[in-house]
Amino acid sequence: MGDDATLDLFDSAPEAEADPESGRAEERVDDRSDEPEVWTVSQVNRAVRNLLEGRLPSLWVSGEVANWKRAGSGHRYFTLKDENAQIRSVMWRSDASRLPIDPDDGMEVRAYGSLTLYEARGEYQFVVRRIEAAGADGLWRIAFEKLRARLDAEGLLAPERKRPIPRFPRTVGIVTSTGGAALRDMLSVIGRRAPWTRVLVMGARVQGEGAALEIAHAMRTLGRSGRVDLMIVGRGGGSIEDLWAFNEEPVARAIAQCPVPVISAVGHETDVTIADLVADLRAPTPSAAGEAAVVDGAAVADYLRGVPARLAAGLRGSVEIRRRRVDDGIPRLRRAMDRLVAPRRERALQLRDRMAQAVAVGIERRRRRAEVDDRLARAMAVVLERRRQRLASLAGRLQALSPLSTLERGYAVPLTRDGAVLRSIDAFTPGRTFVLRVADGRVDCEAGAVHPDDLDLGPVGSMDDSE
Repeated sequence: MGDDATLDLFDSAPEAEADPESGRAEERVDDRSDEPEVWTVSQVNRAVRNLLEGRLPSLWVSGEVANWKRAGSGHRYFTLKDENAQIRSVMWRSDASRLPIDPDDGMEVRAYGSLTLYEARGEYQFVVRRIEAAGADGLWRIAFEKLRARLDAEGLLAPERKRPIPRFPRTVGIVTSTGGAALRDMLSVIGRRAPWTRVLVMGARVQGEGAALEIAHAMRTLGRSGRVDLMIVGRGGGSIEDLWAFNEEPVARAIAQCPVPVISAVGHETDVTIADLVADLRAPTPSAAGEAAVVDGAAVADYLRGVPARLAAGLRGSVEIRRRRVDDGIPRLRRAMDRLVAPRRERALQLRDRMAQAVAVGIERRRRRAEVDDRLARAMAVVLERRRQRLASLAGRLQALSPLSTLERGYAVPLTRDGAVLRSIDAFTPGRTFVLRVADGRVDCEAGAVHPDDLDLGPVGSMDDSE
């Protein structure tokens, strides 16, 4: 600034004062008199503030971030410095809410804003409205890469977790702004290609503070409803700031946790967001998302015409596969059966052999027993024959000695009624009755005269001796 600015500050009273909060100008009385004008500290600071804000335009300042603090009100307080100097800086909540990430202490940045004076302390400060990292990537790229690395470490970007898009969804859910052209494009494409498909739309803000939370809430609500088979989330093109809601963690988590496959359709083909990386399918534009979600009716007709041939081929292939499995399985089945049956067959053969041996032993025992029985029978027959012969001999001898034999030779034996033998004439008295025993019976007799005789009756006496 030139000397005119200095003269304006101290040689003339400022015409207006700016309220630090409202920005309204306050009229100041210009009281010129012979007495020297005495300024209060507040007047001086207010004048300096007006001079700074009125004479210095908004500008870019480069430097290193130091002492970055986030206040509970949402404002950011920090210092911009280089190797020789530093400036106290502030970024109000409305501007800070657009930051993708807070810069780290020591980061080289360039900040856009205006200089002002904090009247209460007499300290001037830089009111920052925009901050960019000094490197080529900027804060947006840094925030993008940090979130991408964290989600990748959790496996949310892994290709193997991507779910296939259903070929013929009955209902498609769309999460986007209800007033945007992107919704009209998707509805037009889906209606033209598959007019039978039902579409459920859940509106949400797609840019600005809090947009990411609205998008995530809409996705969870639509997913929990159980009424959709596929979901599209996206918006039309815009700057990186406009698209930033789709680079925030709440949206990424909602896509990863969605119970149905998700197509991301954010911006144009060159725009790549975290939502695109987490989604099951990335569509370059909202219109392309509509095409990816449903199959064209003509394509469906072609597909249906080819179904019989594909079905027949599939059946033939299925039958052939099963035939090969059966053919391959028969040898394995035989080997398995052999492994299963062989030990049992061996045990059965061993049991058969033991049974045959037992039968043979039994037969041999029966044969030996028969031989023993035969020998015993022959021995018994011999013994019986010998006993019979002996008995016959004894019987002959007994017969020879028996009185009956004597009687059969013509002899008779006189007996008393009691059966006593009358051996001599002394036993006979005339008139005595007795019984005469002959060979074939008895004869009642009565003794007459008794005559002694000299006839030898040896046999009768012998018979008595033998008894």
